[in-house]
Amino acid sequence: MRVTIIGAGRVGLTTAVALNYLGHHVSCVDSDGGLVESLLNGEFPFYEPVLPELWDASSIEVTSRLSPASASADILFATVCTPTLPDGHADTSAVRSVAEQVAEIVPGQADVIVAIKSTVPPGTTDALQKLIDQVLQRRNCNARVTTASNPEFLREGSSLADMLYPDRIVLGTPDRRSLLSLLNLYHPIIRQQFRPPEGAPRPPGYSCASVLATRPRNAELIKYAANAFLVTKLSFINELAGLAEQLGADITRVAKGIGLDHRIGPHYLDAGVGWGGPCLAKDVRALLGLAADNGREMPMLSAALSVNSRQRQHIVHRLEQALGSLQGKTIGILGLAFKADTDDLTDSPALEVASLLLQGGAHLRCYDPVAEPKAMREYPHLSLEYHETVSELSKGCDALVLMTGWPEFRHLPWPDLARAMKGKTVVDARNFLDRQPIEQAGFTYLGIGR
Repeated sequence: MRVTIIGAGRVGLTTAVALNYLGHHVSCVDSDGGLVESLLNGEFPFYEPVLPELWDASSIEVTSRLSPASASADILFATVCTPTLPDGHADTSAVRSVAEQVAEIVPGQADVIVAIKSTVPPGTTDALQKLIDQVLQRRNCNARVTTASNPEFLREGSSLADMLYPDRIVLGTPDRRSLLSLLNLYHPIIRQQFRPPEGAPRPPGYSCASVLATRPRNAELIKYAANAFLVTKLSFINELAGLAEQLGADITRVAKGIGLDHRIGPHYLDAGVGWGGPCLAKDVRALLGLAADNGREMPMLSAALSVNSRQRQHIVHRLEQALGSLQGKTIGILGLAFKADTDDLTDSPALEVASLLLQGGAHLRCYDPVAEPKAMREYPHLSLEYHETVSELSKGCDALVLMTGWPEFRHLPWPDLARAMKGKTVVDARNFLDRQPIEQAGFTYLGIGR
């Protein structure tokens, strides 16, 4: 099938690479000329395992302008950003712009499905259909353009695997014709009729993808509801972790015990510094704004945001307690990205904790295997001393705090680090490290809820 993707961000490029790999003819459009030029030169705009290699081997067309030919593809995906407005609502202007562009230039005999992958409030897809119909009527154009909702559920660091081996594919369509077209597009994924690419193996036991066909408004709300539930689950275990610390319990064992209940499950029960990234907080605030517009309160979600903010402050408090004072102390930060396997610094807990530590008078050293160049560019105001290795960073430090669970941090040379450091405090803000070798090396290990 012929596919056009508007928006060359993480979602757009992952979708483009995956569909091209499956044999579809894909073109990618983005208004950022610099980004387009970089992609044409083979320069990938962000760190994401496997994607750059598949991009290099792809036949994806890239351009900065939507043409009548690309607007008349079988399926056109909108994967543009929907950032948070000052009042918390989602800014859907970019999605609206996509709909207007398509309607203005689509040829008269085209039959196009505009699938919205961007996260948008319920009712947006229907509103876009009305906008497109109005423009087509004004143009006296006979093209058939149908909008649908097809939300993405991609995690940074594993986006290609999430695209190829999804938990579910949600198709919010207004009619059978558009549903069948999207099912045809996703058929290789649904039936797993493709050879897994190198670096993204098929999970053991995975045989087919679940599909939920529903109305567009349901599909749009599913996306918000999924992220809101994950946020609530994470904040719940972090709130319980605070009580576990006071009671002398170990939240990792508590989480293990409750996660064995199939009604609860083990996922997203990892206590720590809290969640970050470009989606969770944004989507929760948009959902709260949507609820307020409809005269409803959602106190559980409001509390989840508050708990997450408190977790970051808790890390600073633990360091302050352990060191007596932050003033003049040298602290090494292990990891800057909001999670491992990405260079994304959006709403990074590490950067907020770093800012709070600097306000307390600490001197900060940091190391991240991927995100340092981006941090230097995007956060020049933070007085961070960057290092190329943990061993280099540790010299003379009073404490180390792990903020991102990069695999290389699991097996650090703790005896060597102990000899190099001035102090002997390790704060594991992700409960990621094995405490036994750390304590055997003479450190005081401080986890979360332990």
